[in-house]
Amino acid sequence: MKDEKRDLPEMDVTDYTDPACPFCVDAYKKDVVKPIDVRCVIEKLDEHLARNDYAAAERHLKYWEAEARQGNDLRGEFSLAEELMGLYRKLGRKEEAISYAEKAVHYIDLTEISGSVGAATALLNAATVYKAFGAAERGVPLFEEARRIYEEKLPAGDSRLAGLYNNFALALVDLARYEEARDLYARALAIIGATEGGEPEQAITELNLASLAERQFGLEGAEKEIEEHLDRAEKLLKQPGLKHDGNYAFVAEKCAPVFGYYGWFGVEAELKEESARIYGGNA
Repeated sequence: MKDEKRDLPEMDVTDYTDPACPFCVDAYKKDVVKPIDVRCVIEKLDEHLARNDYAAAERHLKYWEAEARQGNDLRGEFSLAEELMGLYRKLGRKEEAISYAEKAVHYIDLTEISGSVGAATALLNAATVYKAFGAAERGVPLFEEARRIYEEKLPAGDSRLAGLYNNFALALVDLARYEEARDLYARALAIIGATEGGEPEQAITELNLASLAERQFGLEGAEKEIEEHLDRAEKLLKQPGLKHDGNYAFVAEKCAPVFGYYGWFGVEAELKEESARIYGGNA
């Protein structure tokens, strides 16, 4: 991966702070806390991700993680652990992703936010990391706790519930719990279908259902159902007036290889080309 060094210079945390164990509670028993501006950190992160510049995103997050640690800002470290586990999951860096997933879950107790929507989101993200790296069983209790909190505290049509249902269903498919997964996908589609601009996320769910059908019935036995899901996904992604922004580019990039896997090579090529165009700044 090319390291463009556009924004913040690379630096080793040990250049300006002593090493500290993130799981040591005593490390945070200090009177002075200098909180980082998490909102601004995330805004800058989004700029890097919109350009598909993961090297800059990592430098940015690691820099502010060190700043939060130096300033005894435990909540800032919690937020950065969430972002870093997501980034490393996307980059396929297993050890780092799981390490930050563990840190984020541990920080829930240290920051006394158990039972909150923020805690549920961290649990969901950590569970998704475990699923991504072949440890779906380990993530199930986290998904279940996140679901309990979300369903208790969020409105029934909240898009965050749809995201949880989708990711939980993916883990259940890995564990051959197919009917439970179908139920969660149906719940996700009901929410996303009522959300303006939700077509890209609907398309992802349709493709997930195609994969579920193959896992459950085999490629030949599920051929008709797979075709139906692919057709609906293609129509959703080509919906007139749909905004082709960074989110669309990410979804198109994610969906393209699924179409290719099932032999829909024309759709695969179109989505890859559109994703590259958006990331190239030509949208």
